[in-house]
Amino acid sequence: MKNTTMLKGAAAVALGGALLLGGGGTLAWWNASDSAAAGTIVAGDLNVQAATGVWTDRAGNPVNIATYLVVPGDLLTYTQDLDITLTGDKMAANLVATNTDAGAGFDPANVTVTSPKLTDADGDVIANPLTSSQHVTASITFEFKSSTSTRTDVNASRNLGNVSFTLTQVQQSGLQ
Repeated sequence: MKNTTMLKGAAAVALGGALLLGGGGTLAWWNASDSAAAGTIVAGDLNVQAATGVWTDRAGNPVNIATYLVVPGDLLTYTQDLDITLTGDKMAANLVATNTDAGAGFDPANVTVTSPKLTDADGDVIANPLTSSQHVTASITFEFKSSTSTRTDVNASRNLGNVSFTLTQVQQSGLQ
């Protein structure tokens, strides 16, 4: 009899457990949910736009580069206005000119072409990296040295027609 009572008790426990787990009763697991307004991520902008450039001689007089013929001692300056757009937290970029030394022609010993000098609206020199939107002026000079002797570089030419300005994002110094 003892075995029968134990067997009946075990069966009752098993049946009760099955009913609770199988839906005959309830085992409560609490849960809850809510939503958060995390916001929208928006990208900044990086852009450079160039206006029409101007060539001038040493005295600052405009020069039509298509018809002007340089002679030893000439210094020509190309000036280009640029609108720089840099929007975004931690935005920084380097502005460089490419193709300023492009083309064959003059003997390199007789000619100097400078890298662009960047100035702001007040005429102050600006250094890379740039960290804000601004209007800048880029100046490149072409000097036909007065030390050029005899007939060196007579009828020579140098094509600076493909000068372009490139703005490349960099990480601001000291920012992670």
